[in-house]
Amino acid sequence: MRFNKSGYSNEELLHLYKELITPRLIEEKMLILLRQGKISKWFSGIGQEAVSVGAVQALNQDEYILPMHRNLGVFTGRNVPFSRLFAQFQGKLSGFTKGRDRSFHFGSREHHIVGMISHLGPQMALADGIALANRLKEDKKATLVFTGDGASSEGDFHEALNVAAVWDLPVIFVIENNGYGLSTPSHEQFKFDSFLSKGPAYGIEAVQVDGNNILEVHKTVSHWAKEIRKNPRPVIVEALTFRMRGHEEASGTKYVPKALMEHWAKKDPVENYEQYLLKGKILTQKLIDNYKAEIKAEIDKGLDTAYAESLPEFKEETELSDMFFPYETRAKAPESKTKTEKRFVDAISDGLKQSLERFENLVVMGQDIAEYGGVFKITEGFIDTFGKDRIRNTPLCESAIIGTGLGLSINGYKSVVEMQFADFVTCGFNQIVNNLAKIHYRWGQQADVVVRMPTGAGVGAGPFHSQSNEAWFFHTPGLKIVYPSNPYDAKGLLNAAIEDPNPYMYFEHKALYRSLSQEIPDDYYTLEVGKAQVALEGNDLSIVTYGMGVHWAKSLAEELPHISVEVVDLRTLSPWDKETVSESVKKTNKVLVLHEDTLIGGVGAEIAAWISEHLFQWLDAPVMRLASLDTPVPFTKTLEENFLPQKRLKSKVTELYDY
Repeated sequence: MRFNKSGYSNEELLHLYKELITPRLIEEKMLILLRQGKISKWFSGIGQEAVSVGAVQALNQDEYILPMHRNLGVFTGRNVPFSRLFAQFQGKLSGFTKGRDRSFHFGSREHHIVGMISHLGPQMALADGIALANRLKEDKKATLVFTGDGASSEGDFHEALNVAAVWDLPVIFVIENNGYGLSTPSHEQFKFDSFLSKGPAYGIEAVQVDGNNILEVHKTVSHWAKEIRKNPRPVIVEALTFRMRGHEEASGTKYVPKALMEHWAKKDPVENYEQYLLKGKILTQKLIDNYKAEIKAEIDKGLDTAYAESLPEFKEETELSDMFFPYETRAKAPESKTKTEKRFVDAISDGLKQSLERFENLVVMGQDIAEYGGVFKITEGFIDTFGKDRIRNTPLCESAIIGTGLGLSINGYKSVVEMQFADFVTCGFNQIVNNLAKIHYRWGQQADVVVRMPTGAGVGAGPFHSQSNEAWFFHTPGLKIVYPSNPYDAKGLLNAAIEDPNPYMYFEHKALYRSLSQEIPDDYYTLEVGKAQVALEGNDLSIVTYGMGVHWAKSLAEELPHISVEVVDLRTLSPWDKETVSESVKKTNKVLVLHEDTLIGGVGAEIAAWISEHLFQWLDAPVMRLASLDTPVPFTKTLEENFLPQKRLKSKVTELYDY
């Protein structure tokens, strides 16, 4: 292995050596602790240390870096205290996740580190968002994100690279090519010989380095960090390396040919660099002994501190309250009493525009939302006022754009991400349920992202443009869900969602866009999230519903004047207003839960179960439910009309009334 020390002082060379041996010494200790049962799992980076150390030492301390399993050198290179690092590995409270996650699945804003989740690939889009924020702030900073050769098979890899290329984002994508995805060799992952071929395909530069040569990694990353700070654009750095232990310790290495292990053992990054410095008389054995003794003493001290700490005490209130960034949603009244008749679609547009005026750090992203104004024209004309930096057309990549929104949040921005249709959110599902929803609970990072969801049937759009999929997210802790039924609520709840620094799913029914109008305040206002509204007073029975169900219920009430129907509009599904529902049930003693979504596993099932459990003594009839058929949404009008519950509502209400 050849090292080129040109441009480095002896002090710098020794500093890199000390940084290189630190993760190796920690790992050696961790492997002992694993065998002793004092930690539960370990992902070894032995053999790959030069990539992590070279990369982190090439960046400025205030530049974000996004590591993976085998990048211990990133954490030590950012001077994360050993005591906190070891507490994290042991699931202690003083770690970064309060015992809620393990190993390197955490981030630290203080150290400008954003850790991974187990699903390989999503961290790359977060790097895009962090870099986009730097561009918008005109901060001349680089962002560096790690991925592996195996993870490159994920769609997130393509989406993140493509977005970074299209938007000229200053991101260094470091691909640690160690030849295996767990036990699967590279030739079973992809057909190409080198990731250098990926650069031209995306229209970006790509370079390859010997990932076991600390100086080559450091020089290369330093060069590209300086380049993209001056001239923002992404770059691929392929680091050829090898892990000398299993994917994790339980995996072993039996699947690796012995000759290959022997070949890479000769390329050990620590041993080779050490021998180079010794031969050049830059390093001495005495200095090696001193360095190692010093580091081992720090390791032992950190371990003693971590061991002395007991495991976290379970407190239900703490666990639940940590799901969200602390924020109290309060209604803000409009400054004047001026009102204008607005359609549902205009109310949403009005709220979005006023939120953009109110929050200069708000970015709106989605397909065709700029010049075209979106398929429903909600953002029409916005680029004339706010410019293309803040009203951003995106490639067709829902996962990357939701991840980019989270990256923006990490770096101080708000974002609204439009799904062209709610159905298309499936392509970004992982980012929502595993990143947005869990990130605050895991390590205290807010996810200031609103995902707009044009939803619902009744418009003849068929199975892939008509789904009501709110129940998918209702089951996921860490998400707030709003579903307005009228223009007044649509504007006030959208503004409230954007104000709140927590993740929101905002559902807007397409059939209401241009069919429903209402006088609403011209000024900016918000409504209280989590507060239902009695849309129609009644005494005989309650219909608890939301969205289009509110209009079906009110229409039926007019059709059946002999039945006094009370209609409760939930407005917010998570959290939902148990108090208002309870008051209505206690008043009427009969309740029907109605929604457009299919029946099985719908939101109504949870509400009905809660009423049965908590209000049984007030009921004069079984809690009833009505929803759409348990089929996909059909296209033809006659089929769609009978799929929806509206035609069955009269008989169900009559049945409940007569019980």
